[in-house]
Amino acid sequence: MTTFTGWIVKETSDGRQASLEELDSEILDDLDTTVRVRYSSVNYKDALALQGKPGVIRRFPLVPGIDLVGEVESSSNGRWHEGDVVVLNGAGIGEELHGGLAERAVVNGDALVAVPEQFTPAQAAAIGTAGYTAALSLLAMETAGLTPERGPVLVTGAGGGVGSVAIALLSSSGYETVAATGRPEALGDRLTSLGAAQVIDRAELDTKSKPLGKQRWAGVVDAVGGQILAFALAGLDNGGVATACGLAAGPELPTTVLPFILRGVSLLGIDSVRTPYPLREAAWERMGRNLDPVLLDSVTTTIPLAQAQDLAAEVLAGRGTGRTVVDVQAT
Repeated sequence: MTTFTGWIVKETSDGRQASLEELDSEILDDLDTTVRVRYSSVNYKDALALQGKPGVIRRFPLVPGIDLVGEVESSSNGRWHEGDVVVLNGAGIGEELHGGLAERAVVNGDALVAVPEQFTPAQAAAIGTAGYTAALSLLAMETAGLTPERGPVLVTGAGGGVGSVAIALLSSSGYETVAATGRPEALGDRLTSLGAAQVIDRAELDTKSKPLGKQRWAGVVDAVGGQILAFALAGLDNGGVATACGLAAGPELPTTVLPFILRGVSLLGIDSVRTPYPLREAAWERMGRNLDPVLLDSVTTTIPLAQAQDLAAEVLAGRGTGRTVVDVQAT
C-alpha cells in the first residue's frame, strides 16, 4: 500500500469540502498508466472544486485538478515507458476521474501527450488546459480559413490563462491581436509584451449593441461568453470566425442570427475535455513551434501544493492573472 499527499473533495453534512490529506493509492482509478505528478495548475474548474462549488465534480470523493505534468512510473499502454515526461489536460480528470492536484495519478495513457522538448515540465504545467485551449482555438480558426492577412483578432479575457497564451500564440503566428481586459492600466504593459498590438478596456465590449456593428475583427478568441461575446460577434468582418471556450461573463448569448446569415460569420465551440489524441498532439506541436518559453515565464508564478485552495479563492474573485503553476512535490 502506497500513500501520497493530495487534495481531495468530499461531500459532508456541511457541504462539499476540499482538504489536503495523505491518500491511499487504492483510491485511484483502475486505468493503464501511473504518473508521478510533478506539477499541476489551478484553472477556473479547479477553483470551483477547491472552494466546494457545484458544477464540476461528478463523483465523491475525488482528487481535483484538470491538469498534470509528470513522469510515467508504469504503463500497460504501448505508447509509454517508465521515465517518459508527459502532460495531461482534461480528459475527465478532476471531474469524473481523479486529477492532478496530488503526488500520484493513474490515468488513461491514450490521453497523454509527451511534453515537447522546447518546454520544461514546469512550463508545460504553466501552459496547462488554458494554453492548450488557446492552441485548440487557433487551430480551429485556421481550419475555418482564418489567416493573418484577413485582419486583427480580438482576444477577450486577455489577462487570464487562455487569453495570455492566445495573444502570444497569435502574435508569433503573424496575427495582429487586440487584447480586451477589465484592467487595461494594470495589465497593458504585460499584454503588450506578449504581443498585443492594442489593449482595450473590456467595458467597451460589455454593453448591449446592435446585432450588427462596425466590422473590426477577422477573428475572436473568446473565453468569457455573455454580452462580451455577443458584442464581439457583431463586430466580426464578413466571413469572420470566433471561438468560444468559457463563460466567466455568463452562459447566455444575447444576440440574433443576423451576424451568421448576413455576414456569414462562424462561431466554433472549443471542448478541451474530450479532444481526440491527434488533435491533442497537434495543439502541443503548435505550441512547441510558436510559443516562446521566455514569454511564458514572464506571466508565470509558482506555488506549493498547500496553497492551491488559497489561489482558488483569488481565481473565483477575478483577481487571477497569467498562469500559476502548482509544484505538487512542494507541500
